[in-house]
Amino acid sequence: MTVKDSLILLTNDDGIHAEGLRYLRIASEKIGRVSIVAPEAEQSAVGHSITLYDPIKAHEITREGVFYGYGISGTPADSVKLAIYSLLPRRPDLVISGINNGANLGINVLYSGTVSAATEAAILGVPSMAVSLAAKKAPPFEWALPHIETLARWIINNGLPSGVALNVNIPALPPDQIRGFKLTRQGLARFNESFERREDPRGNNYYWLSGQATSDETDDGVDVTALKSGYVSITPLYYDLTAHSCTEQLACALKKI
Repeated sequence: MTVKDSLILLTNDDGIHAEGLRYLRIASEKIGRVSIVAPEAEQSAVGHSITLYDPIKAHEITREGVFYGYGISGTPADSVKLAIYSLLPRRPDLVISGINNGANLGINVLYSGTVSAATEAAILGVPSMAVSLAAKKAPPFEWALPHIETLARWIINNGLPSGVALNVNIPALPPDQIRGFKLTRQGLARFNESFERREDPRGNNYYWLSGQATSDETDDGVDVTALKSGYVSITPLYYDLTAHSCTEQLACALKKI
């Protein structure tokens, strides 16, 4: 199989009508055949949730009178499952989730629907990457396209280790200002969170979550620091959440119980 014969599945957590997905399609169509299966509505921060007790509906979505993809009533992980098991003509050669509006770094990867879609593909044995652009207002998605194309071609040609998905974060910089690709590890950056208490017109209290990302990490080998330094951060993720570094210590402690 040549790269041109490859089948690429695109999905996201911002919904099938998101601009980031439209730009992702532009980059992917330069590489191979593209299929889109994504949530009909925004599913940000749903993590790796899947739909168990409700049917998942899939609707054909058109843009300018032409079939664009399937919008489904489920989550990003549902999108990948349904696409691979039911909607695609064959298993895809690559799954790309994105382009997310805003970075997915540190602890945030556990909440991210964008990352979870790529992780689900890895669980199902398909090479995958989640792509985020570190911009919030008027994101210049076109700046990310050459980096996505380069990485997608590399993955199709070389593959990835079994069960591994790449979490890719791209600085909001013109391509000629990017310092290169950097393999990174997931940092421990998290949010300083708070809930703002409000009252609705009927006197009922409700709470609005807010927060600001914080990190004191300075090592360029960490995702958040590499991104701030102008690198495209590439973090390999694996779905085994076992804390291997402390299993021996805990095993010894448990013998004393």
